[in-house]
Amino acid sequence: MAALVMGRKIYAIFDCDNCYCSCERVFRPDLNGKPVVVLSNNDGCVVARSKEAKAAGIPAGLPFYQLKEKFPGLDIGVFSSNYELYGDLTARVMDIIRDECPSFYRYSIDEAFCDLTGMGIKDLKKWGEDMHKKILRWTGIPVSIGIAETKTLAKCADRYAKDYPGYKHCCVIDTAEKREKALKGFPIKEVWGIGRRYQEQLERNGIHTAWDFTQIGRSWVHSTFNIVAVRTWEELQGTDCIPTEEMTARKSICTSRSFPGMIDDFTTIRTHISNYAARCAEKLRRQHSVCGLVTVFIDTNRFRNDLPQYGNSCGKVFLTPVNSTQEIVEGALECVRKIFRPHYKYKRAGVIVSGICDEMPLQTDFTDYDVARRGKLRRLTEAVDKINKVNGSETIVLGSQQYTAKQGKGKAGSFKDAIKHDFRSPNYTTRWQDIIKLK
Repeated sequence: MAALVMGRKIYAIFDCDNCYCSCERVFRPDLNGKPVVVLSNNDGCVVARSKEAKAAGIPAGLPFYQLKEKFPGLDIGVFSSNYELYGDLTARVMDIIRDECPSFYRYSIDEAFCDLTGMGIKDLKKWGEDMHKKILRWTGIPVSIGIAETKTLAKCADRYAKDYPGYKHCCVIDTAEKREKALKGFPIKEVWGIGRRYQEQLERNGIHTAWDFTQIGRSWVHSTFNIVAVRTWEELQGTDCIPTEEMTARKSICTSRSFPGMIDDFTTIRTHISNYAARCAEKLRRQHSVCGLVTVFIDTNRFRNDLPQYGNSCGKVFLTPVNSTQEIVEGALECVRKIFRPHYKYKRAGVIVSGICDEMPLQTDFTDYDVARRGKLRRLTEAVDKINKVNGSETIVLGSQQYTAKQGKGKAGSFKDAIKHDFRSPNYTTRWQDIIKLK
């Protein structure tokens, strides 16, 4: 086993089990063993389910108002999305993994890849099981771990670790025999990189498992699909070929919402756009990136045929890529002023930042006259981020983010007319006013 790790590539993927539901249970142990669901923005529909909720037959995407109708008498823990809580708890999980695995690549809010090559781990299975125990003990979040020679095979192993208790939360695919056995029982639709369109076409050709996919020729895969499918085919064969930079880089970041009601005044629309742009800027800074373009879009309710319809978008290019809240918000507001039209009732809006690249080194444009101002904004942004990290999210915001101002003694930020979240749990770990009080 040690020779395998020392001489060949070996990857591990860590995946938080039922992430959002597990985060809610950390502070609600009374919900262990009970069905738990988390709702989408505005409490619209079910977006996350515990394994008990899945076993009860609750489907993803079920509208919330149908939950009690279709599952009467079932004691279900219902929560509004609380991304501040989920982000903080999963960050703690990632910190533990990063300390153990120097070659660490965070893939999503609840997933991370690690390159174990050269670490000299003698027993991969035991190492994975010990990591699961450590993370569960330190954070309360259960994780599943898949280990294999390629990232795609590691994702397959992770699925087995998640679905079969006998693996004790860690599955290792490290031999040709294990690879063949695993792929023969793995549905093609579950393979990482195989979308629904590819799945349907493959199944029409009699390819129903990952093993079936590996038995067809590379030339057929390339001529029928594209290079991405070819990489998936090669990874399932045991050839490591998905570049890490493609796996971790985000080409764009979008923050958008549907409003609980409809909005027809510019001031309220501007407030929403300011907050969406601020969220995008925060995400850029968390991944140490900058963007070269900000795009804003607004839409009316296309389901209301009795109302006039309008939708539009607008973008602003930055001469030098940025990640400061003030610059991105300013760009977004410049865009929304151009596309807003009065006398329409708007239902949805959003902000997209794209042209993303690493913040260092940063190439400036010789025609950019705001270099000195940009340095001041960078220092200001760093100071605001530190204050908000210590005192809670949105302790300091821009004036245009008016509805996030604290309202009332001891209350959290109020998203007035922004997002419905009647079942949102407290932000136990990020806001002083929500800290647990023991009697």
